[in-house]
Amino acid sequence: MASEIKRFIYDLLKLGKRGGSMSMLTYFFGVIVPYAAIAIFIAGFFHRVLTWASRPAPYKIPVTCGQQKSLPWIKPNYFENPYTNFGVIGRMLGEVCLFRSLFRNLKLELVGDRPLYRGTKFLWLGALAFHWSLFFVLFRHLRFFTEPTPSIVLLVERVDGIIQVMVPTLYLSGIVIVIALSYLFIRRLIFPNMRYISLLSDYFVLILLLGITSAGVLMRYFYKTDVVKVKELMGSLISFHPVVPEGLSLLFYIHFFLVCVLVAYFPFSKLVHMAGIFLSPTRNLKSNSRARRWVNPWNYPVKLHTYEEWYEENKERLKRAGLP
Repeated sequence: MASEIKRFIYDLLKLGKRGGSMSMLTYFFGVIVPYAAIAIFIAGFFHRVLTWASRPAPYKIPVTCGQQKSLPWIKPNYFENPYTNFGVIGRMLGEVCLFRSLFRNLKLELVGDRPLYRGTKFLWLGALAFHWSLFFVLFRHLRFFTEPTPSIVLLVERVDGIIQVMVPTLYLSGIVIVIALSYLFIRRLIFPNMRYISLLSDYFVLILLLGITSAGVLMRYFYKTDVVKVKELMGSLISFHPVVPEGLSLLFYIHFFLVCVLVAYFPFSKLVHMAGIFLSPTRNLKSNSRARRWVNPWNYPVKLHTYEEWYEENKERLKRAGLP
């Protein structure tokens, strides 16, 4: 039954032109869905970022774990407790590129009645492997959107496929991202504390990413897809003259549809922390509250009633009452 349904969908997607018009299904999945996903992504992303940017940050609340600059004879920690723009940039680069805070994260376990702190380096390694491999995968995909392909993209492809153990070239990022996502997904299933705090959205994103990467791996190594036609489709979408070429496989449409779902869902999910980290006052503020007085820039003028004004209004009553 499953094979019959698959064959039916595949036959529908292979429908060519009828009377000069594109097949409705191929046009829907190849043109309408990606344009709708991009529109939702842009609107949702800007709304989310502008909402964050408009939120007041009245307090100086950078998260630090080092000595703050204070007296001249006390040596400050420039990156753990930055008090200059250069220090903030250095700490942000460490967070974005190396996940420094996650590397030093500890988990608490009770052994009898005694608390025991242990490292969570496997979580840090899995998260780092996933994010960096995802970056390389996305960067390699630029060749589908550019003509000619930039030399930097070709260089990244050569570095990513440095271990040429098969034909076509085995890309390390494609294998690492599947392993990392599998680890992050299994971790949420086997640890009771992770199951307790996990939401349906957490599983949905991981399953969606696994589906996208698995379909990509299958297309590259097992079920070949015409790369020229894929590039033709992407080029037509970018130029706003959409043309859906014939002969694209069912697996490609599945992969492409899942990518569009991820793009549309991105602004409404936890994945938008990619932009949120740059707007977080716990990360982007300088910790110089001892060196410079912090004045809340969101303070609005307030009508104050001073003690002198209160005294002038009530001094006769105070004298009659015998109060100084």
